Amino acid sequence: MNWDIIEGKWEQVKGSVKEKWGDLTDDDLTQIAGKKDKLAGKLQEKYGWTKEEVERNLDDFARRHEP
Repeated sequence: MNWDIIEGKWEQVKGSVKEKWGDLTDDDLTQIAGKKDKLAGKLQEKYGWTKEEVERNLDDFARRHEP
């Protein structure tokens, strides 16, 4: 799924984001507002992942949420 679509459907998708990455708070999700770069930064901060690990996880997440 194109990340623009995820951003546009953020209210519907953020429950899945919270389910997958439970360390993210509701405030985190509000601040992220569907922005891929903000989500990537939060995942690095919360999980200590490298940029490559974050990209792999985000790509996997986007593929799983294709219409």
